[in-house]
Amino acid sequence: MDAVEIVERYRRGDRTFSGLRLVDIELLQANLSGADFSHSDLRQARLGRTHFTHSSFIQADLSEALLWGADFTKAQCAQAQLRDADLSGAVFVNANLRGANLIKAILCGVNFQHADLSQALLIDADLRPTSDQQTNLIGASLQGANLSYAHLSGAQLAQANLSGVKLCRAHLGQSFRPDAPKTDLSEANLQGADLSYADLTGAILRGANLQGADLMGATLTHADLTGTILPDELIQD
Repeated sequence: MDAVEIVERYRRGDRTFSGLRLVDIELLQANLSGADFSHSDLRQARLGRTHFTHSSFIQADLSEALLWGADFTKAQCAQAQLRDADLSGAVFVNANLRGANLIKAILCGVNFQHADLSQALLIDADLRPTSDQQTNLIGASLQGANLSYAHLSGAQLAQANLSGVKLCRAHLGQSFRPDAPKTDLSEANLQGADLSYADLTGAILRGANLQGADLMGATLTHADLTGTILPDELIQD
């Protein structure tokens, strides 16, 4: 099936495109809201600025796909393969990404507000800000996710659930630009998180909960720890 046929079937009211082989397909700036692409093979697809609100990509393979600026608001993407995908500026507000594979994905400026990323793999993912917007993870659920080595400088993680998250050697510190935004972890839940050797230089951790977190080798220079609940071993009498 090619892009023309998908658009035509969608226009006629068909929303079921599950289990299809759609490798290298191009669907730019289309409206496919509510479509079902679960279990489909969309590797290296070019889907920039396409609307996928309320769509399903459960266990779909979107590895190396170009998805910049696409709208996945309230989409179901549980266990989707998004390894090495370019999702710059995409919108995943209230989306379900439980167990998704986002290893080495480009996530600059993505809006993950209130998205469910629990148990997701974000190893070496790039979540730095774009020139015009920060990556938004405010209130997102990432418990148990693996963000080891991820680039999170300047991301908004206020009130996010990061309990048990692996952030080993993650880059959460402010970048070298003088006007660069600080990583905001205000009131975030980091209980039991692995922050070993993570860079938290200048990060905002006001009211965050770090009880039981592993901070071995972590850099907290100039971090804002006002009201932060620190691990017991760091609390001085």
